[in-house]
Amino acid sequence: MPLDPDQLAARVAQDIEPGSFVNLGIGQPTKVADHLPAEIGVVLHTENGMLGMGPAAVGDEVDPELTNAGKVPVTELPGAAYFHHADSFAMMRGGHLDVCVLGAFQVSASGDLANWDTGAPGSIPAVGGAMDLAIGAKRVYVMMTLFARNGGPKLVPACTYPLTGVGCVSRVYTDHAVFEIAPDGVRVLEVFGTSVEELRTRLAVPLTVDVR
Repeated sequence: MPLDPDQLAARVAQDIEPGSFVNLGIGQPTKVADHLPAEIGVVLHTENGMLGMGPAAVGDEVDPELTNAGKVPVTELPGAAYFHHADSFAMMRGGHLDVCVLGAFQVSASGDLANWDTGAPGSIPAVGGAMDLAIGAKRVYVMMTLFARNGGPKLVPACTYPLTGVGCVSRVYTDHAVFEIAPDGVRVLEVFGTSVEELRTRLAVPLTVDVR
């Protein structure tokens, strides 16, 4: 079966190397924090000024003044540090993050990212720090559903929405498959509840296969 959001977050967490410095984008990517064991030493960065973020806070753990960039209450791990918003963005832009995990409206076959505006009437553009993360992180992972509500694919030959970054995406984690954006095209690394043949019929993107 396709992965649900928590299963997808756990799958993304599997590919984050121990000791990495990681930023998790607003929305579904924040769930990745709940699947990173503390002992592997991953240090989570939030653009609102924190290093050492832990999983989401529940019950008595909730502190309204301790949130991630999406205003979701979180916990802190031993050694957590706080700093000015400008310092946080300097970390993002300066190449100090190993990985960022972002949501997306579209990703192109060449790794272009569109995640801040669909251009739909009444939509509210919300780029946040995504442009800074897209160019500053060493690896950009996208976590999204493979198909939009209207059934159209979100992995596309070329983005039709305004771009956040050009050629920046390394991997795309979806409910149906994991894709790697490689110089020679899009590789399928893993499938969930579907087949590569079915994906080829639903996507207009040429696929090569490297299924585990």
